[in-house]
Amino acid sequence: MEIKTTLTHTTLTIRDCTRADGGHFLLSLTNIGGTTSVPVNLKVLDRPGPPDGQLKVKVISAEKCSLHWNPPLNDGGATVSHYIIEKRETSRVTWTGVEAHVEALSYKVTKLVPGKEYVFRIAAVNKYGVGEFLESDPLIAQNPFTPPSAPSTPIATAVTGDSVTLTWERPETDGGSEIDGFIVEKLDKEGVRWTKCNKRRLNDLRFRCTGLTEGHYYQFRILAENAAGVGAPSDPSEYIKVCEATYPPGPPTNPKMTDYSSSTVSLTWSKPIYDGGATISGYVVEMKEATDDEWITCTQSAGVEDTNYTVKRLRENAEYNFRIRAINAAGVGDHVDLPGSVVAAEKVEAPEIELDAALRKIVSVRVCSTLHLFVTIRGRPEPEVKWSKEGDTLSERAQIEVTSSYTVLLIENVNRNDTGKYVLTASNCCGSKSAFINVKVLDSPSAPTNLEVKDVKRDSVSISWEPPLIDGGAKISHYVVEKREETRKAFTSVFSNCMRNSYKIDNLQEGCFYYFRVLAVNEFGTGLPAETTEAIKVSEVPLPPGKITLNDVTCSSARLSWEKPAHDGGSKITCYIVEMQAKGDDTWTKCSESKALDAIIDGLTKGKEYFFRVCAVNEKGKSEPKCLLAPVIVKDTSTEPMISLLSNTFSVKAGNDLKIDVPFKGVPPPTATWKKDGNALKETSRVNVSTSDTSSQIIIKDATRIDVGVYEVTLTNSVGTTSAQIFVNVFERPGPPADLSVDDVSADFVSLSWQPPHYTGGCQITNYVVEKRDTGSTLWQNVSATVARTSIKISRLTQGTEYQFRVATENRYGKSQFTESEPVVAQYPFKPPGSPPNLHVVQASKSVMVIAWSKPESDGGSPIIGYHIECKDQSSILWKKLNKSPVTENQYKVTSVEEGLIYEFRVCAENMAGVGPCSKPSDPVAARDQCDPPGNLTVTNITNTSVTLLWDKPEYDGGAKITGYIVERKELPDSCWLKCNFTNLLDTFFEVTGLTEGEQYNFRVIAKNAAELFSPPSETTGPVTAQHNVEPPKIILEDKFQQVVVVKAGDLLRIEAVISGRPNPTVFWLKNGRNIGTTGRVEITATKTHTSLLIRETVRKDSGQYTLTLQNTGGTTSKAITCKVLDRPGPPAGPLEVSGLSAEKCTLSWGTPHETGGAEIMYYIVEKCETSRVAWTLVYDRTEFTVTGLTSGTAYVFTVRSINKVGISEPSPETDPEVATEREEKPEIHINPEMRKTLPVKCGSSFTLMVPFTGKPVPSVSWGKADVDLRVRGMINTTSSATSITVERATRDDSGKYTVKLQNAAGAASLTLNVRVLDSPGPPAHIIVKDVTKNSATAAHKNSETLEFCIA
Repeated sequence: MEIKTTLTHTTLTIRDCTRADGGHFLLSLTNIGGTTSVPVNLKVLDRPGPPDGQLKVKVISAEKCSLHWNPPLNDGGATVSHYIIEKRETSRVTWTGVEAHVEALSYKVTKLVPGKEYVFRIAAVNKYGVGEFLESDPLIAQNPFTPPSAPSTPIATAVTGDSVTLTWERPETDGGSEIDGFIVEKLDKEGVRWTKCNKRRLNDLRFRCTGLTEGHYYQFRILAENAAGVGAPSDPSEYIKVCEATYPPGPPTNPKMTDYSSSTVSLTWSKPIYDGGATISGYVVEMKEATDDEWITCTQSAGVEDTNYTVKRLRENAEYNFRIRAINAAGVGDHVDLPGSVVAAEKVEAPEIELDAALRKIVSVRVCSTLHLFVTIRGRPEPEVKWSKEGDTLSERAQIEVTSSYTVLLIENVNRNDTGKYVLTASNCCGSKSAFINVKVLDSPSAPTNLEVKDVKRDSVSISWEPPLIDGGAKISHYVVEKREETRKAFTSVFSNCMRNSYKIDNLQEGCFYYFRVLAVNEFGTGLPAETTEAIKVSEVPLPPGKITLNDVTCSSARLSWEKPAHDGGSKITCYIVEMQAKGDDTWTKCSESKALDAIIDGLTKGKEYFFRVCAVNEKGKSEPKCLLAPVIVKDTSTEPMISLLSNTFSVKAGNDLKIDVPFKGVPPPTATWKKDGNALKETSRVNVSTSDTSSQIIIKDATRIDVGVYEVTLTNSVGTTSAQIFVNVFERPGPPADLSVDDVSADFVSLSWQPPHYTGGCQITNYVVEKRDTGSTLWQNVSATVARTSIKISRLTQGTEYQFRVATENRYGKSQFTESEPVVAQYPFKPPGSPPNLHVVQASKSVMVIAWSKPESDGGSPIIGYHIECKDQSSILWKKLNKSPVTENQYKVTSVEEGLIYEFRVCAENMAGVGPCSKPSDPVAARDQCDPPGNLTVTNITNTSVTLLWDKPEYDGGAKITGYIVERKELPDSCWLKCNFTNLLDTFFEVTGLTEGEQYNFRVIAKNAAELFSPPSETTGPVTAQHNVEPPKIILEDKFQQVVVVKAGDLLRIEAVISGRPNPTVFWLKNGRNIGTTGRVEITATKTHTSLLIRETVRKDSGQYTLTLQNTGGTTSKAITCKVLDRPGPPAGPLEVSGLSAEKCTLSWGTPHETGGAEIMYYIVEKCETSRVAWTLVYDRTEFTVTGLTSGTAYVFTVRSINKVGISEPSPETDPEVATEREEKPEIHINPEMRKTLPVKCGSSFTLMVPFTGKPVPSVSWGKADVDLRVRGMINTTSSATSITVERATRDDSGKYTVKLQNAAGAASLTLNVRVLDSPGPPAHIIVKDVTKNSATAAHKNSETLEFCIA
C-alpha cells in the first residue's frame, strides 16, 4: 500500500490487491481551518470465498445423505450463481464430482456405496470463477436404523383340511424404525424351500394360511419388516399336519360272491360311502359256519388292500357266512354281511362269453397292423372253444390261443380282406354259447364298380360309377377322376375332389381317343382305380348341313346343292343322304347318297310338288336333317339370263389378287363374254375368266394401276341377252408432292409449302411426311409424319446451320417418293441474352425453397421470354431442370426437395434467339426448416454496468440440434444492433457487461442449429436501463394451496410455488415454525423460479402448517400452507365400561379416540366374543349401542373400533369378562305429561286409564280409589309392561283420584290420576224463604247470592 500526497492531490495505491483489501476507507484532511473527511468504499472483484460455517451432513440411508451449508461471507463482488459439490472416499486421494450446478443451500446425495467412508466439499461460483472449497467431516454411509428382531414362534390356533390359523407376538425391538408389517413363510416337510404365504403386507398378529395340501406336514415362521428391511425370522413352529378330524369308516358296500368251489369262495365288494375322513388302508374278511356263533378272521390283521378276496381251505359241503369291514387310520369300521350263506361245493356252469365294451362295438384296426381279440370265457368243466369267420374261411395267418379263462385270436399284418364278422363258440357238457365280433380293417377303399361312359360329346365325356364294395373302414370322402390319351402312358388328374358318383369331363381334344379311371378316397388314402376297358373317341354326330339351294328344275329332275355342316362332330363326314317327300305323303324316302355337296334327283313326276332334306353322316351316326324351305314343283323353267350383283364397284390393293364374281340365273345356262374400257378382255397369265351354270368369274393376279377401268360382262341364251358394267379401282402409293418451296427462314425455324401430288394412288391423301438433314450429314431426320396441310413450320433448328428439307405424300397404302428443297441456313438477326445476376435463396425449409435473381444486363436485342432453373445436390455433378415451361417472374418456388440435402441452383434466360448462358451457382443451402426463435426472453438481473438475460430454447430446432445462441443489443433511441458474445454460447442465459450506467438498451437473441441455419430474432426485451435493480422476493401459489391441503396417509404430498426476486432469493421451508430440510421422506428442491416440497409416504405427524420463506436484499416474504394427512383413527379411549348387564343385554360406554386420523369419526363398530371362543362377532355400528341377544350365564368380552372415511382403527382394549345374568330393576312408570292432568269424562260414557311401566322382575300391580273397590267397579288388565283400568257408564260418583301401585323385589312406585265426570247438578240445599206478602214470596239458595225465585 503506497500513499502519495501533494499540495492539491493525495493518492492511495494498492498493488496486487486481493479480496482482503476490500472495505471502507476514510480520507481525512486537517488544517488550522478545521477537519473534513470523505468515505470511500472499495470492492475487490474476485472469486467468492468458502461457504460460511460448517458443512452439515445428515445420513438418510445407506445410499443417501443430505448436505446443508451457508452462503459465503465474501461473494467476491458478484452474486454467487451456483455451487459445486464433490465427494471423495477417505481411502482415495482424488475428488469426483457430485453436482456441478446447485443453486440451493442444500442437496441430496444418492448412489453411495454402503459401508464406505466419504468426505464432501463445496465451493461457491460467481462470474469470476470458482471459490475455495469447504470440506465436511468424514462420514460412513450406513442406515441410521437396523432391521427389527425376530417375532415370537407362531402358534397354530385352528387347523382344517386346507388351512392353518397362526398367531404370534411382536418383536422385542423394532430396530429404531416403526414395523411396517409381517411376512409369513411355510416349509413343506417334503420340500427344501421356505415359501411366502401372504401376498400383501400383514399388520395384524394373526393370519390364516390357505391353499395347503391335505395330509402334508408344514412348519411356519414369521419375519418382521421396517424401513431398514426384513428382520431375522422367528423360530419355526412344530410340524403341523393339515387334515380334517378322522373317524372309523363306514361299512363296505355291494358285497357279492363271484365264485365258489369245494374248498374256496371268492368275494368282492365296493368301498364304503363314508371313509371317516381318512384314506381306507385295507379290508378285513371274517367268516363262520352257519351253525357257529364265533367269527374267524380270514385275512391278516392289517387286512387286504384290494376289494376282492378268495377264502381257501373250506370244508366241502359245509355252509358258511361271511362279512367284511373297512380299516382307516382311526380304526376298524362297521361290518357288512354277505347276503345269505354259501355252501362249499363244486360248481357246474354252462359256458359264458364276456365281451368287453370295445368288442361289442365294431373293432377297427389299421391296415398292416395286428388284430388282437381277447375274450374272457367261463364254464365248468372247461369249455371247448372254436373261432370262425362268417361267410368266409378263417385266414391262414390267424393264431388262436385258448386257456381256461380266456381265448385270443391274433392276426398279424391285416389287410382289407380281413374285414368281417368273427364268431366265437364255447361248448361243454352243460351247453353251448356263441358271440360274434365285427372287425373293420381301416384301409384305403377298393376300386369303384360299374364304371360306365354315358354321354360322349365332341369335347366332353360323362362318366358314372358305383361306390366300392369295400370302403376301407371309413366313409368315402370323395373320388379322384383321371384321364389318359391313347398315345400316352401316364394318367393326369381331371378333378381331385368329386363328391358325387358321376362327373362330366370337359375340355377334351376333339377326335382324340381317351382312357378314363376313377379312384375312391377315404381318410386312410386313395384306393384302387376302376378303368375303362377300351379307348373312347371324343366325337359326336355332325351338325345339320348348311343352306340348301335348288339350282335347277326340269320336267323330271331337280338339282340341289348345300353347304358343309358348321361342325363335323369331331369325325370326318363320310357322306350326305338326300331324302324326299311327295306332297300329301307322310313318309320320307332316301333318293340320293353323295359325298359331294350337290346331287341330281331323277325320276320325278312333272307337275308334282316335292319336299327335300339333307343329312350329314360320320362314324358316330347321322345328323339332324336340314330341309329345303320351299317345296319344289317339277316343271319346265326356261328363263332369260338375269344378273344378281350386290355392288358394281370393286377395289383392290396393288399387288393383291382381285376376284370379280358375277352370279346369274338363266335356263338354259347362258354364255358370258367380258370387255374392258369397251374392248374385248384379253386373258393373260394374270387375267383369267371362268364361267359356270350360275356365275362368271374374272380373276386378276397382282393387280396394278393398269387394271383400273370399266369392265362389262354380257350373258346370252336362247331366250335373251343381258349385260352389266363393273368399275375396278386399284389402291397404291400416291405420287410425290409438287412445287416444294421455302417461305420463311429464322434462326430456329423454317416455313415450307408445297402442292398436292398429281396422282393420289386411288384414295384420299392422309398426310405428308417432312424430313430434314444437316448438309454436313447424310442422315435424314424425321420432322413430322402427320402433316395434314400443305405447309409446315419447322422449329428447334440450330442457329447458323445449313439444312435441306424433303416432303413425301402418304395415303393409307403407302408413302410416295420425296421431293427435296434447296439448302437453307437457319439464322437470327439478334443474340441470346446474358446470364442472370444476383442469384440467391430467399427462403428455405425442409419441403420448399424460394430462389430469386435479377434480369440479365443484356437481352440480346430480343425481349426475354422467360427463365430456366436447374438444381443439383452439393455432392452431385449432374444438374436437373426444375421447370417445364419458361418462368416469367424473377423468382421461383422449388417444392421437389428432400429434407436434409444441400442444394445449389443456377438460372439461364431465354429470348427469341435462344437460351443464354447459366448464372453462377447459388450458395449451398440445406433443405431444412428454419428453427424457431428463442422464446420468453426475460431480464433476470440489472446492474449499473450489466444486464443478465434468460430465455427458453426454440420450440422447433429446424431438424438439427441447437448449437449456440447470439445475443445482440441496441442502444436506444438510435443505434444499430451489436453482437454481445464473441464465443459460442450454449447456455440459455447470458450476462451482458460493459454497459454505460443510465443508458437505455434493447436486447434480442438469435438461435443457430447444426445446419448453420439462424433463426429469426426473438422478441426484444423492451427498453432496459443500466442501473442497480433490486426486486423484493415474491411467492405465487396455486389456488388449491390457499385452502387446507388434504392427503391420505401413504400418499405423496407435493407443495409447489413460483418464486421471483432480484437478486435470487434464498429459500427456507418451515413446519410449525421449525426449519426443515431434505431428509429420508422429505425432499426440497429450489431453482431461480420454482421451489417445491415433496413428502413421500405421508403419515399423520406430517400434518401441520408449512411455511415458505424467501429472503434477499430486497426483503423477506412468507406464505403458509396448511396440510392435513388423513389416516385411520386410533382405538376408542378407555376404559371400555359395561353397565346395565342382564341375561340378554348390556350397555357399553367408551371415550372418543385420542387420535381421530384427521377426519370426523363417522361411527363405531362394537364386537363381542364369548370367552370360550376365538372369533369376534360384529354387534352394531352406531355411535352408541345397547348390546342385546346375550346368553344367560355366558361370559363375554367386548371391544370397540373407530371408523372414519379413511378406514377402521385398531380395536380398543378388551373389557374384563362379564357374565350375562338376570338383573333387578326398580319399577318405573312412564307416562306423558297429558296423562297427569285431570281427565274430563261425560256422564254415561266409558273411560280407560293406561299406565306403561318397567321393572325386573315384573312388578305386581294394584289399583285403588277412596271408598271404592275398583276390582268390582272397573275392569283391570295388566301385562309385563303396562296396566289399565276401564270404567263403563261413568257417573258422578266415579269422579275422584285413582291410584296405581307397583311393587317388586327392587322397590315400589305409585301414580295418582284425576278423573272428573260431567253431569247435571243435584237439588239445591238449604232453601231460605223471605219477603212473604199476601200474593208473593221470595226463595233463595244458601250458596247463591243471585238466585232468587218470586212466587205469586
